[in-house]
Parts: sequence; structure tokens; C-alpha cells
Amino acid sequence: MTHFRANGKLLLTAEYTVLRGALALALPTRQGQTLQISPSGDALMHWQSKAQDGSIWFKATFSSDFSVLKTSDHSVAKRLVAILKMAAELNTGFNPFGSAAVTQLEFNRAWGLGSSSTLVALIAQWAQVDALQLFFKTQSGSGYDVAAARSDAPLLYRLVEDGLAEASATTFHPPFANELAFVYLGQKQQSDKEVARFADCETSTGQLTAISAITQKIQACQTLADFENLLREHEHITGEIIGQQPVQQRLFANYPGVVKSLGAWGGDFVLATQLHHAKVYFPEAGYATVLGWDDIFDF
Repeated sequence: MTHFRANGKLLLTAEYTVLRGALALALPTRQGQTLQISPSGDALMHWQSKAQDGSIWFKATFSSDFSVLKTSDHSVAKRLVAILKMAAELNTGFNPFGSAAVTQLEFNRAWGLGSSSTLVALIAQWAQVDALQLFFKTQSGSGYDVAAARSDAPLLYRLVEDGLAEASATTFHPPFANELAFVYLGQKQQSDKEVARFADCETSTGQLTAISAITQKIQACQTLADFENLLREHEHITGEIIGQQPVQQRLFANYPGVVKSLGAWGGDFVLATQLHHAKVYFPEAGYATVLGWDDIFDF
């Protein structure tokens, strides 16, 4: 039996604008996804995907020409076939057939921590191909999440051009890390739809430069007050670009700290400063999942 693992992700800065070349700070999460490969005993490929609680949320059987023989979800099977076929094109020595594959999520599938990006990273490991190349040939988006899936350290990530990115490991464990909360809003976003929607938004060179500068300042920030000011500035610029009101103004106007969207606006997780307030405020507002730094990060 062969075992692979990939990390989940949160995008701290440059949501949306990372697609236009802005510098982003991506954080790999403690929770991720694993893949176990064992012989199937036949010429087929048998696939099972397990949720955090061990229940099977997807299964399929594929013939050696990548045809779907049976599946619990044809749309998921189609996306999986596309990734596997491309992996086999990138490495002609990769043969997934005669195998039984089992994935296991370590986080709630609804959380949006990267069930798709970890899958790409896992298949890339199995096929011994470059994970970002596999991503860019099969999906839309910036690819930061796939880069984070393969990193145990925070990443500064930038798209250089379509299908080409720069990712460098960095440090990010600010002195005020224990004052940061990560709150699940219960509104999982579909990344491909958000990418398509952003395609109609205009960005100026000044806005992209400003977001990149904020990323660098946040990565080096030493005080909570400075950090909060940078978050406010980032939310203001991003809101102007995508034509939406920042989440704090829309939902949490009376929160005493600062609230910032993480990733696509309107769903998944937000970052909230002042953890002691967050642990009381958000559950009372109906948001029960409030995680501290050590609940979600290992670095």
C-alpha cells in the first residue's frame, strides 16, 4: 500500500487579484487530505472518497480506457477522469489501473479548505508529475491552493503568466497569532464560478501594486494594530475592485475587532482579530466554528 498526503489552505491576502499577478500570502493548514493506493486485483481502477467522519461521499469504477463503469456522482467522476488522464499524458509511465484508491479528508468537506486542490496535489504525487502543471492543464484559477498543498510553510505566491507561477516559502507567525480567529461562515463558494465572475472586473496597475505591498507588509507585521489597519485597507481595495461591500460592513459592523474575508467573498472562512471577542461574538451571531491559530496551523 502506498500513502500520500497534501495540506489544505487558506488565502490570507490577494483574493481575486492573485489572478492578475498580485502577490499573495497563502497558508497551508494542519488539516489536509490523504490518498492510499493498493492493488485492486483486476484491470480496473476503483475509487472511494471518504469524508472527515469516514463515510464514503463518492465512489466510482473506471475501465482501462478511462470510461466510467459505475459511479455515485457522474460530475465528480468526469472531473476526476480529466485529472487522471492528464496525469497519464504528463507521465506516460503512469498507469492508474489495477489499483484501488481511497482518499480521506481531514477537514469538514463544506469548509472549503481545498478538497479539490489537495486531490490534484495527491494525484500529482502518485503520478510523479508537477502538481501546478497538472492543475493549470485541467482547471481554472491561480493555483495558489495546489502550491500550498505541497508546502509545510507559508508561501508568497504570484502568477507570472497563464500557467506559470512563482512560489517561495516564507515565515508568518506574528507575535499576535494567538489573537487571530478563523470563523466558518457556512457558505461554501465554488472557486471556478468566482474566477469566471472576476473575469469581468477591471483592475488597475495601482490597485495590484497596492495589494502586493499590503501582502509584504502583512507578512512582516509585528503589531496587531498595524495588522488591523492593513486588513482594512486590503478589504477596501478588494471591495472596490469586485463591487462588493466588505464582510464586516455587511454582516459584522458592531464587531470590536477587524473581520476579513479569506478567499472568495461571501463564503468559507473569515479572519477575525481579537480572539477573546471572537469566541463570544460569533457563536452568539450563529457562527459556531471559531478556530484559533493552533487549531488550524502547524507553523
